[in-house]
Formats: sequence, C-alpha cells, structure tokens
Amino acid sequence: MAHAHAGKSGSFKIGGKIAINRLGFGAMRITGKGIWGEPADREACLRTLKRLPELGVNFIDTADSYGPDVSEHLIRTALHPYGDILVATKAGLTRTGPNQWHPVGRPEYLRQEAMMSLRFLGVEQIGLWQLHRIDPKVPRDEQFGLIKSLLDEGIIAHAGLSEVSVDDIEAARKVFPVATVQNRYNLVDRTSEAVLNHCEEHGIGFIPWYPLAAGDLAKPGSLLDTLAKHYNAAPSQLALAWVLKRSPVMLPIPGTSQVAHLEQNVAAVDIALSDADFAALDQEGRAAFQRG
Repeated sequence: MAHAHAGKSGSFKIGGKIAINRLGFGAMRITGKGIWGEPADREACLRTLKRLPELGVNFIDTADSYGPDVSEHLIRTALHPYGDILVATKAGLTRTGPNQWHPVGRPEYLRQEAMMSLRFLGVEQIGLWQLHRIDPKVPRDEQFGLIKSLLDEGIIAHAGLSEVSVDDIEAARKVFPVATVQNRYNLVDRTSEAVLNHCEEHGIGFIPWYPLAAGDLAKPGSLLDTLAKHYNAAPSQLALAWVLKRSPVMLPIPGTSQVAHLEQNVAAVDIALSDADFAALDQEGRAAFQRG
C-alpha cells in the first residue's frame, strides 16, 4: 500500500523564506514519561524519526526542555545532517522533574539555551527558534530584545513565540519579525481563535499544539464519529484534516513515538473534507468549547 505524503498538506514559507510542508511533527513524545528522561523504547523513537522524510514531513518541532535535551539528541542521531528538514526548537522553560515546567526568561539564560541547542542539534544556525513561554517575572521587552540579538548575530534565522496573546505578538513585532506562533488549538479548544485570525492576517505561521484533541466529539455516535466512518478514517484523522483546512497558515505538529501512528497521522492529508462537513464540525466544535 502506498503511504500518504505530507506534501499533500500544502506548503508554507517560514518567515517568507523557508518552505515546509504544512503537516509537521512534534517531538515531545520521544522522551520518557512526564516528558522526562530517555524514552522507554529508544529504537522505536529513532525509527519514527527516520520515517519522517520518507513521508514528506520536513518540519519538526522540539524544545530544549523535552527530556530535557533528550529530544534534540535523538533528532540529531536519527536525521543529521538534515537536508531540507527544518528542525525548530524552543527555550524558556526549565525542568525540575517529570511534568514540571518553570518559565525562565532571563536574557542570559535564553542565550545560553540557544547556544546549547546549536550544539545538541549539530547546526551552525537554528532555522526557527521559539520562546517557549514569556516569563512573567522578566519584562517581556527584555526577552524580545534577546531574540532580536540572536537574529542579528545569525545564531537563529527566524523566531517565534508560544502561548501568547494578540497583544504579545504586536509588542514583539515592534522588536523583531515574528515568524510563527505556537498556541494550543484544536476542534474543541478555540481559546486562540483571535490569535489564529491575527496570524493569518499577517502571514505568521500558526503551530497548533495538541491538534488531534476532539473531546466528547469523538464519542461513538457523535458527528465526528459518523463523519469519520463516512470518510473511512479515524476520528483523530478527521480532526487533523479539519485543522489543516481551517487556515492556510496552520502548521499542525501531531507527535508520536510509533511509526504506525505517524503513518496514520500523515494519512489525514488524503482526506478531502467537504466545505459542508467542515462547517458542521466547526459548529459542533465551537459549541463544545462554549460548554467548557
């Protein structure tokens, strides 16, 4: 059986320059439990990473805090040198244990982490580096100023933000060009709807994390379940197809440590979701979000 190719998801240019296929890969799940330490099955994770270019996935999203450092090391082991793959990473969260995350946005710390990512990934320049969180304890303009210096010095080529508001984006854009925004977004979580619309208006790539979530909409007998059967697809695949159709700047990054699950995710690009079915799912998703 021929496997789907991520190229069918369409393309987007990061910062107007680096062309990627819109369906990417999130590399958080190739670590241990609680996103801490080495994965339970290292070889399975390496096989999954090596499968990415064969499926046309040329955009990988990781972070220095995944492990910490474990995800970046595995990506280098499996895929270096990267060819046309853009490996984006993030900094700004420190780790003290499984499932523990703490924002640290001091400029000297962010600079140190960017330099460490260069070394761990084995690159001379990071194509896309993202501020994982704006640290509320540090003036955001100091954090934005550090990002500008990383760009000016050529340590990073493009920069993005994560979990931000429209106001944050506009404040950052006064200091440096914002190439991407990474916020939680899916069929039933529309908290960042205004941010997505703002990104679309300004040609900023929007990277939705947790893109497959569908909540109660995935229950047997639901609209999503019914439509999934109609399209001969899994509900998660239909949820991903909906996310891809939602906006041309949408760059979903579903993650997994298993090749079979990766192939299932990429197969969502073959679902030709009709406008009517997209609208019906959109309405159901908004209603579910409003119910909380």
